[in-house]
Amino acid sequence: MADRVRVVIAEDSVLLREGLTRLLTDRGHDVVAGVGDAEALIKSVRELADEGALPDVVVADVRMPPTHTDEGVRAAVRLRRDHPGLSVLVLSQYVEEQYATELLAGNSRGVGYLLKDRVAEVREFVDAVVRVAQGGTALDPEVVAQLLGRSRKQDVLAGLTPREREVLGLMAEGRTNSAIARQLVVSDGAVEKHVSNIFLKLGLSPSDGDHRRVLAVLTYLNS
Repeated sequence: MADRVRVVIAEDSVLLREGLTRLLTDRGHDVVAGVGDAEALIKSVRELADEGALPDVVVADVRMPPTHTDEGVRAAVRLRRDHPGLSVLVLSQYVEEQYATELLAGNSRGVGYLLKDRVAEVREFVDAVVRVAQGGTALDPEVVAQLLGRSRKQDVLAGLTPREREVLGLMAEGRTNSAIARQLVVSDGAVEKHVSNIFLKLGLSPSDGDHRRVLAVLTYLNS
């Protein structure tokens, strides 16, 4: 597979961990480690890095032993700090805004936050893992909706039209222009125009290159 990725899975539920492993390996990806707590996650990634075999992406539960509060996302943030090239996709039972924004506040490439229910949509989940592994983003629609709904976002988005806000929300989910066009039942050209207007209104210049898309998303998530 051209987009075959190497994955480390951190999930304390053995059943879910094995299920995720099966989903990914059945589609040609390599699960190089599966662990049940944050300490083991950090140790596994460190050992792989020492061997020159850093995984492409870590898929981790937000809440892990021993306290089942924020060990998973804390480990994810630490791993991204220690290994800047590592992509991370976290899974959560609920939308937890603090953890979502903390994860997204650093390096803007290779991050994702999905609700666990999304795993049932197998194709979309696997696509999200690959997209994040390749440096893209994957944000659950529910996460986007809650973050967009926070009142302190209004100043940043005040200059956007309702359609531009809708497009920006779909961008935050990690969708391409073509996918956005299909979702909104408009032409690719119309979406490109909206995206260009978003970049302009958010003050993102062409000199920002391909990163403008991610920067546009992070502008409202972190402002």
